[in-house]
Amino acid sequence: MKKAILATKVGMTQIFNEDGVLTPVTVLKAGPCVVTQVKTMENDGYEAIQVGFGEKKERITTKDGSGKKVIRNPHGAGKAEVGHCKKADTTPKQFLREFRVENVADYVAGESVIKADIFAEGDKVDVTARSKGKGYAGGIKRHGLKSGPSAHGSKYHRHAGSNGSATTPGRVFKGKKMPGHAGCEQVTVQNLEIVKIDAENDVILVKGAVPGPKKSLVIVTETVKVGK
Repeated sequence: MKKAILATKVGMTQIFNEDGVLTPVTVLKAGPCVVTQVKTMENDGYEAIQVGFGEKKERITTKDGSGKKVIRNPHGAGKAEVGHCKKADTTPKQFLREFRVENVADYVAGESVIKADIFAEGDKVDVTARSKGKGYAGGIKRHGLKSGPSAHGSKYHRHAGSNGSATTPGRVFKGKKMPGHAGCEQVTVQNLEIVKIDAENDVILVKGAVPGPKKSLVIVTETVKVGK
């Protein structure tokens, strides 16, 4: 991976190009992301950078020597957040994530800042976010299953139907599509095109839809596979 950034979803809109063609886009407020830690092969066994995005009030942040319970954070290496950020000479951040970039030696904790201009118009990216939660849902809404007859005499409309056979196999197979909690899952949309970048306001316009509600965290990375 060469390029990556954290962003928040602002919403969707549409823009027109010079030929008057309409393009639906998702507006992302990307960065600036401060490098809070540089992980090396000697100290950590692998190379990566940890970046922080979004300001967080210190009074609601875990502190060193405060006596408060410190919740282990896989992205913060289990350290108290205030002390962890002070070590990088920066303020507490709302989000901390790691990226395994190729040029780790080019980054310095507390000094390097990743902004929206790391990408360019026309770049293809993968966008990862947590989808909207739908609560408990039936099979039709959750999996798109076909409904039963709509006639008045039918007693089968939106029911899931038979779950398994009688004697053989005599059980319900794992992974069967059934009612349950829908949404609120990590979703990655691949090979999206960056239509426009506003470097002054740290805004990226991505063609098409992006998972998640407004103000949710979005991870933008260079695409792993390029389509036609």
